[in-house]
Amino acid sequence: MQFIHLANEGVKSLSPYQAGKPIEELERELGISHIIKLASNENPFGFPESAKKAIVQHLDELTRYPDANGFTLKKVISEKFGVAMNQITLGNGSNDLLELFAHTFVSGKDEIIYSQYAFIVYPLVTQAINAVAREIPAKNWGHDLEGFLKAINDNTKLIYLANPNNPTGNFLTHQEIADFLAKVPPQVLVVLDEAYTEFTAENERVDAFALAKIYPNLIISRSLSKAYGLAGLRIGYAVSHPDVADLLNRVRQPFNCNALALTAAVAVMQDDEFVKKVAENNRLEMARYEAFCYAQGLEFIPSKGNFITIDFKRPAGAIYEALLREGVIVRPIAGYGMPNHLRISIGLPHENDRFFTALLKVLAK
Repeated sequence: MQFIHLANEGVKSLSPYQAGKPIEELERELGISHIIKLASNENPFGFPESAKKAIVQHLDELTRYPDANGFTLKKVISEKFGVAMNQITLGNGSNDLLELFAHTFVSGKDEIIYSQYAFIVYPLVTQAINAVAREIPAKNWGHDLEGFLKAINDNTKLIYLANPNNPTGNFLTHQEIADFLAKVPPQVLVVLDEAYTEFTAENERVDAFALAKIYPNLIISRSLSKAYGLAGLRIGYAVSHPDVADLLNRVRQPFNCNALALTAAVAVMQDDEFVKKVAENNRLEMARYEAFCYAQGLEFIPSKGNFITIDFKRPAGAIYEALLREGVIVRPIAGYGMPNHLRISIGLPHENDRFFTALLKVLAK
């Protein structure tokens, strides 16, 4: 029996999200070992010890449902960033939250604005709810904020703005975002997706929570998958006006964050030394990637995230496949409309050395 006719029009032509290739999958396919994965912007330092200890202490409580409201984690976030607890919404990763925003506020005839070459979940969720997509052509691989403003009309409900942007790494300054928010109509919600904000230098980082005090239509989305190392547990958080958070929490599934994720998040959110170590490695190794690209004549997009996107000036699929045979997994991004590019996550020094060696071998063939 065919059920596709029962789906809404957006879902009928929807293609599922393609995640980075798992190490185990490559082992099965090619029968090789000693694989490194630099494909999904994961934390190269592994699971934080602070989170491990917290989880071990919580194991005997797993017969109980998690705290549906995440009180303890919200309290930690509230105290760390100076926001009220009734402004916080917790998600099963920030991906869950990005979908939640659209499901809560957007109906079929409404419009969602996002940039070309921005996180692919934005168009996916727009299509899934059968809303109208307004993709704004990129400016130097990043967001054209003037283009966003020109696209706003009476049907615009939501704007997705990733900063730093994935997969290009482009960055908007605090002043650029503030000037943009000042021109956005108050009835249009702006999602500032800051999944990679911890990798930006402290002296250039956007003070999003200060902006939220001025602009009640701003929603800030953050992830604990990247700098905090909790990708496998799936947890993120959003900060918004209390009225917005109230609506989000009406739609949010009551147990969308499991008990171990909540416990680990509480621990690692207070582990500033771990995050500083991660960010410092990223700063030093990013400089090595840039130097490598300059030395090899490879063009790249300057990035403020924990990844770098290289332009090979020709379809990069064959290079990706050849790197797999060398035991190095990176991310092809043809699905983003960038078939000549590969995105490489910044790893530990020995992992990055392995990538440099493998790529030189592949390019020499």
